[in-house]
Amino acid sequence: MLNPLRPFEETPAPASLTLPKPPSPAPVSHHSLEQSYRPICNLLLSLTHSRSLSKGLQLHAQIIKTSLNTIPLVSHQLINFYSKTQLPLQSCQVFEEAPKKSATTWSSVISSLAQNELPLLALEYFRRMIGDGFRPDDHIYPSATKASGNLCRFDVGQSIHCLAFKTGYVFDLFVGSSIVDMYGKCGLIRDARKVFDEMPDRNVVSWSGMISGYAQLGEDEEALRLFKLALAENLDVNDFTFSSVVRVCGNSTLLELGKQIHGLCFKTCFDSSCFVGSSLVSLYSKCGVIEGAYKVFDEIPLKNLGMWNAMLIACAQHAHTDRTFALFKQMESVGIRPNFITFLCVLYACSHAGLVEKGRYCFELMKDYGIEPGAQHYASMVDLLGRAGKLQDAVSVIEKMPIKPTEYVWAALLTGCRLHGNTELAAFVADKISELGDVSPGLHVLLSNAYAAAGRWEEAAKARKTLRDKGIKKETGLSWVEDGNKVHTFVSGDRSHMKTKEIYQKLEELGEEMERAGYVADTSFVLKRLDGEEKNQAIRFHSERLAITFGLITFPPERPIRVMKNLRVCGDCHTAIKFMSKCTGRVIIVRDNNRFHTFEEGKCTCGDYW
Repeated sequence: MLNPLRPFEETPAPASLTLPKPPSPAPVSHHSLEQSYRPICNLLLSLTHSRSLSKGLQLHAQIIKTSLNTIPLVSHQLINFYSKTQLPLQSCQVFEEAPKKSATTWSSVISSLAQNELPLLALEYFRRMIGDGFRPDDHIYPSATKASGNLCRFDVGQSIHCLAFKTGYVFDLFVGSSIVDMYGKCGLIRDARKVFDEMPDRNVVSWSGMISGYAQLGEDEEALRLFKLALAENLDVNDFTFSSVVRVCGNSTLLELGKQIHGLCFKTCFDSSCFVGSSLVSLYSKCGVIEGAYKVFDEIPLKNLGMWNAMLIACAQHAHTDRTFALFKQMESVGIRPNFITFLCVLYACSHAGLVEKGRYCFELMKDYGIEPGAQHYASMVDLLGRAGKLQDAVSVIEKMPIKPTEYVWAALLTGCRLHGNTELAAFVADKISELGDVSPGLHVLLSNAYAAAGRWEEAAKARKTLRDKGIKKETGLSWVEDGNKVHTFVSGDRSHMKTKEIYQKLEELGEEMERAGYVADTSFVLKRLDGEEKNQAIRFHSERLAITFGLITFPPERPIRVMKNLRVCGDCHTAIKFMSKCTGRVIIVRDNNRFHTFEEGKCTCGDYW
């Protein structure tokens, strides 16, 4: 803090000297004041549009020198400038230094914080504004509801909704749309739909909020139905709408529909949007068309961090490990700073390629970017070490974790134990998992499978009984393949398909050819008490084999067969599919719940390491 200046000592003037009186300041008219700050506001607005930070800082200094920062409209423009240049804390400083706060400046600072991923601070300023006697308006409510949605604080969002109702803003188009979006982000889709249905008018934000909300909850059919309805009403959809719908197609692996929507994006000039681009990269990657993902990525000139991350995880899941690290290096060279998701993508690539030292290096590199490893990063490290057979190193990582290990961390270690047959360590992990209390059904299944693989049938039965007692059923293994606009789904031993006879006949013929080529079934992957022949039959008609065979008898020879699966492909099926690709000369792409396997000429891109 600066010390107060000491007053100068007054020197008495000589008796003969008459001191002149200082001239009286000329009164400043409202017109002259407006003439001085209006050009400044216009210039600030121009610099905001061009994102010219250095020139904006110079202008801010000039504003302070001329004391124009006391005018609320100038403060508003400064706050908006720092918001658009992604310096929200500077916006706060301008706001706090303004001697007079108006509704406009409150609106600007709350919007700046909400738009720049500081939702907690945005809600704090919203609370302060109400405490100071200012009433929210149609500009402030959307910022407050956006902050609540980003925090998934539906309780705060409901309070703001009630306040909007009391103050008569609930039926405002922009306020109502923001409330729909908030409930959608919080997973309260019924509340969102109620507000949506009661709105007298709807805009692209309200439609997009509903579509995104359904997509977030996995209600893909309803999301697509709403999108079709929005197009029928001639709604001018935006990049956020397209991004949500393309994401639905990617999650449902609806490649043909996704291509049609991609075409619509192209026609409406939204194909160059970063948000749409990220969803398109994920769509083509999840549908097994990695070349399409590369093409989309290369064609978009300005890429945001989300798009780089989408491409990184696509490369990692398709076992394009070298390309993953090349992209990581490239994003640094163009000035894109990696975040915690970026490092998850890189660690995933290391884990599925067995790059232990590279993974350790990347894990330590996070600290250079000021990123503290979270539970997911530790789970990735444990997974990396567990897959590589370094189980004791994985245990050491867990013991040194500064946070409590989550079920995903223990699940990663359990996977390593299963892969390397370490039943003793698996039992230790099982005890740790039981201490967690309620865990996901998938983890109980993993426990059961680990015990069954070790021949400990009683423990396996106990784990399954826990599921039954809770009324939870093991997820049924499904495989599906898309043909035109129709999806054909299969379960193990399925005989409900219209082409069942042809499928089983082709599978029998192919099985004989595979055995002549050297294939021998590995029945150790059948985790049930069955005799030898029953195990052979059980593993022979797994869902992915039926889906692949359907593709063989349906698709032309030059078309790759793309099969999607909701569970991990078993080891014997992985071997069998290699023989299927060798004997038929076909390219077979299988996506399980973890990664992609591209089989060609008897080999898989995963290198048998998955």
